[in-house]
Amino acid sequence: MISLSRRGFMQALAASGAAAPLAAACQTMASGPFFASKSAPIGIQLYTLSDMLATNLEGAISGVAKIGYKTVEIPSYMGKTPAQLREIFNRHGVKCTGAHIGMNLGTEAAPGLRGDLNKLAADMHILGVTHVYAPSMAIPTDIGLTQNPGEGYAYISRVAEAMGEERWKKLAAELTDIGRKLKANGIAFGYHNHNFEFAKAGNRTGYDIMVTESDPAFVSFELDVGWAAAAGNDIPALFAKYSGRYTGIHLKDLKASTVPNINLKMDPTEVGSGKLDWAKILPAAWNAGVRNYYLEQEPPFEEGRMEAAEIGYKYLSTLVA
Repeated sequence: MISLSRRGFMQALAASGAAAPLAAACQTMASGPFFASKSAPIGIQLYTLSDMLATNLEGAISGVAKIGYKTVEIPSYMGKTPAQLREIFNRHGVKCTGAHIGMNLGTEAAPGLRGDLNKLAADMHILGVTHVYAPSMAIPTDIGLTQNPGEGYAYISRVAEAMGEERWKKLAAELTDIGRKLKANGIAFGYHNHNFEFAKAGNRTGYDIMVTESDPAFVSFELDVGWAAAAGNDIPALFAKYSGRYTGIHLKDLKASTVPNINLKMDPTEVGSGKLDWAKILPAAWNAGVRNYYLEQEPPFEEGRMEAAEIGYKYLSTLVA
């Protein structure tokens, strides 16, 4: 057996011409924790703290800032004006970079994606938001289905299965139109998934149709990793399949007990405590174009909501990927 020192090993590689490729590979390897190495902030979707948003929004923002979060994504206007929200965020040293805005008319005070987009864009500029994401599709008026008593959220899964290719294409066209109008006002636009978008429509899924039929100049996607995984997707493969179409991600973890489905079911857990391989997911997301990273957790919570936010942050901030 021949023993080589590190210097001797490198000299041997140099003699064989292999040192240069190895050196180049080493330079591309992660150096330290993922988020620190990318100079990327870890954000949080405030829906995670939904029990506090109506009663103690100030406390919610103060809490996530103390944990270390630098950016937030809002689930709505939360009963405040954009100026009031901006004041709270500024006071605690966090930036609001993302917003979920519903596929509805909204109100004069808080317009939706089918409402006054000029007013919406102006509000987002006050907040400092760069990306608006539709949190879900709207139910088509011609779908011909009615909600059964006690059906709850499962209704939208039935709707998704009944959409068919043409309705998914129509939705993709509407997303493109919204994105075009928002881009003209300086705001980027995208779509956030659950798991029902992975319902079959012909030889594709609804998600496939939305991505391929929408215009990439005006529509990007925020991949909710937890919901996409709950639908049975290989997350790094999905990022690779549609590389360049993603700008955002919801960092959401699942217990191994989650059974693949499109019916809005999952067994959630704190990020880093579940079955998802974040050391593979985070680089795949970065390579696909993701720059907006938001932790989000679904109920039920085994720990308190703020405690879950802290557990996830500690895991993500130290993860080498």
